[in-house]
Amino acid sequence: MENQQEKSQEEMVKEAVEEAKKAATVQPEEEGGEEAAEEATDPEDTNNTKASEEETSEEKKSGTKDDEDTEKKRLFGKKKKDKKDEKIEELTDRLTRQMAEFDNFRKRTEKEKSQMYEIGAKDIIDKILPVVDNFERGLLAVKEEEKEAPFVHGMEMIYKQLMTTLEGVGVKPIEAVGKEFDPDFHNAVMHVDDESLGENIVAEELQKGYMYRDSVVRHSMVKVAN
Repeated sequence: MENQQEKSQEEMVKEAVEEAKKAATVQPEEEGGEEAAEEATDPEDTNNTKASEEETSEEKKSGTKDDEDTEKKRLFGKKKKDKKDEKIEELTDRLTRQMAEFDNFRKRTEKEKSQMYEIGAKDIIDKILPVVDNFERGLLAVKEEEKEAPFVHGMEMIYKQLMTTLEGVGVKPIEAVGKEFDPDFHNAVMHVDDESLGENIVAEELQKGYMYRDSVVRHSMVKVAN
């Protein structure tokens, strides 16, 4: 009986050991399967995989775009200028500037020449005017019965020719008598009260004034009324 019981106990131990081995063998496989299943069904892993795929796609697109931009720059980029072209542009620019400077110099010189000519002409005219005054005084002093004399007639012709010549170069007398006094053209040396004339009116011209073109050579010397 004891031998049977010992045998039975040994068999029981063996069976327990076998079951333990089986349990130890099956458990890791089941756990691995469960973990694999969990990993396969984990939402976070799925999202990460999708994000990774999208990033890869974007990188590919970006890389393609960069390649296209680089190719465009290579094909349509600004070519480096040749040294000859740069020299031509430099000389052209310099010539343009010099021509502009010369044009400004020419205009300035012409203006200065015109001003100098006008100053010189006014100076000559101012020296001729006393001769004109003497002609006028001489003709006014001729008596009525002597006006038909050849000498007087010759003097009148010379005077008219002189005035015509002065008028031809732009000299003309300033109107004074009966005009309102204007300090730009008249020089008042006397004052008179005359009820027949208006206020500040030129009553008499004592010496003629003259203009050359648009500037005064000599002011009229006048007597002003009221």
